[in-house]
Amino acid sequence: MKQIESACLIDDDHIFIFAAKKILLATDICQNFTIYNNGADAIEGLSEIIKTGKNVPDLILLDINMPIMDGWQFLDEFIKIKYPKKVTLYIVSSSIDPVDIKKAKEYEAITDFIIKPITRKNLINMVATVFDKEQD
Repeated sequence: MKQIESACLIDDDHIFIFAAKKILLATDICQNFTIYNNGADAIEGLSEIIKTGKNVPDLILLDINMPIMDGWQFLDEFIKIKYPKKVTLYIVSSSIDPVDIKKAKEYEAITDFIIKPITRKNLINMVATVFDKEQD
């Protein structure tokens, strides 16, 4: 399985962030993380990262229910940014609302909608499905 150079976690749930990092580290999927607790900080931070061209994330795990700027607002801004490489983005949310799941399908930038809690198997499958195909 390919190792990801950099992952970005955008979520205000510190327990989710802790668990996702622990799984990514334990499975040796990724060692480098950028973390934001709301969409506004993420847009600002990712814009700066792109300007420098260093540590542009390969993978973004995005929550939709956050303060200041939610995941949908983040996505509306994210799709306007020109990235130097393909970024794989997953919605990872506790929402089971069919409206949210349907809305996620409207964004070409979203690879899939994963309902929390995220598991080791979920993360391994995400990476294998997307990143191993790129090696072929």
